[in-house]
Amino acid sequence: MQLTVNAMSTVSTSKTGRRHPMPFTRLEIAVFALAEGQLQVLLARRAEAPDAGKWALPGGVLRIDLDESLEAGVRRIAHERLGTEVPYLRQLIAVGGPRRDPTRTPWALSIVYRALLGSGDLRLAAGKRVEELAWHPAETAAADRSLAFDHGALIARAIDATRAEVRDLDLPAGFLPESFTLGELQTMCEQTLGQHIDKSSFRRRLADREIVEPVVGEMRTGANRPAQIYRLRRSAPN
Repeated sequence: MQLTVNAMSTVSTSKTGRRHPMPFTRLEIAVFALAEGQLQVLLARRAEAPDAGKWALPGGVLRIDLDESLEAGVRRIAHERLGTEVPYLRQLIAVGGPRRDPTRTPWALSIVYRALLGSGDLRLAAGKRVEELAWHPAETAAADRSLAFDHGALIARAIDATRAEVRDLDLPAGFLPESFTLGELQTMCEQTLGQHIDKSSFRRRLADREIVEPVVGEMRTGANRPAQIYRLRRSAPN
């Protein structure tokens, strides 16, 4: 199969000579972190049309001349837009339709990748086609109709998927530090979910699932009595 590329779309030519318009394909990056006591999402202010000056998920166009795979493409775009490597990126969803990016293409596809970090400590630098990078409260961003394209809806879906994992205690990779107390773990889960968790039932579920294990001989002192230090069990899902 021969592939030809133009500025607006990709067209494949089959052995029979028939031409098949291909969708304009983007990779979007939803990076979540816990900051200021709540779940936040990283947004980029777009420097170019369409939707110049609007906040959006960082992202870019899949390049068949540069990207050997979707994973290679999202790593390249992270470096170009954010100036850094984003750990723990996982493919979340693919969405497409004729009205997603109508000024550039008759049919647009976006493949969304997601990462959940314990804190927003990435060393960020606004890069190619980005005016500014900033963390925004995730729920506020999801409801913000002024975001570029349909990115508010994409953020909402990423929030739902993240909270479902945390609610089920299938804690995503990168969510936890190397060590923590059970109180700290509960706080991180509550901040992600945006709601209080009953302490007794939370700890009972942790024990039933065997998700964490104590770090022998390590305690953390604070205002109250010393607390046992834990870590994610090696075999726990992530």
